[in-house]
Parts: sequence; structure tokens; C-alpha cells
Amino acid sequence: MQVNVAQHEAITVLTAEGSLDSQSADNLMSVLDAQIQAGNIRLVVDLKAVHYTSSAGLRSLLMALKSARRLGGDLRIGAAQPNVMEVLSLAGFTSIIKTFDNVAAAVASYGS
Repeated sequence: MQVNVAQHEAITVLTAEGSLDSQSADNLMSVLDAQIQAGNIRLVVDLKAVHYTSSAGLRSLLMALKSARRLGGDLRIGAAQPNVMEVLSLAGFTSIIKTFDNVAAAVASYGS
């Protein structure tokens, strides 16, 4: 799994590409952890290029969400593919993590 990081003012956008499964979830978690440890706690995870997620991927997102919130931040999801959004919804994540149709909306949701 490829994860790219970009700053949009005070918001950190992580763009993931590939499948989010037991083999790649640790990579995503490492990148998320590094950003949180660096003080980047207002996170958006761009899932437009992720076509599959397993429970390991969900766990990575949940752990990062908890870490960011503990420090006063948050994690939001933008542009999830329909099948990934279905997994998020079935697992109850859409009531825990704010999701948006696109990354721009997720970034804007933080306000100024």
C-alpha cells in the first residue's frame, strides 16, 4: 500500500492507494502514528484509491482516530469508494468517523 502525505494548511491529508488489509494496515498505521507524533492531529484519510478494506484496515483507522482525539484532534475520511463505504457503514464506523464525499469537503469540515 502506498500512502502519500500532504499538508493543506493545518490539515494533514493522507492519500492511500491499494488494498487496506492485514498486510498493508501496519503501513498505514505507521504513517498515521508518525503524523500524530509530529503533532499533526487534524487528519483526513483519502480513500478514493482504496478498493478494499478488511477488519485490520478498520482497526488502523480506529486506533489513529483515538490517538488524534486524545490530543484534541480528529480523523476524517474523504472519497471512500462505495464498497469501502459499505464496509465502514456495516461495521458502524460511519457513526464514529466523519465521512465526506470528497477530500475538499473533509478538509473544509475542520473550519478555519
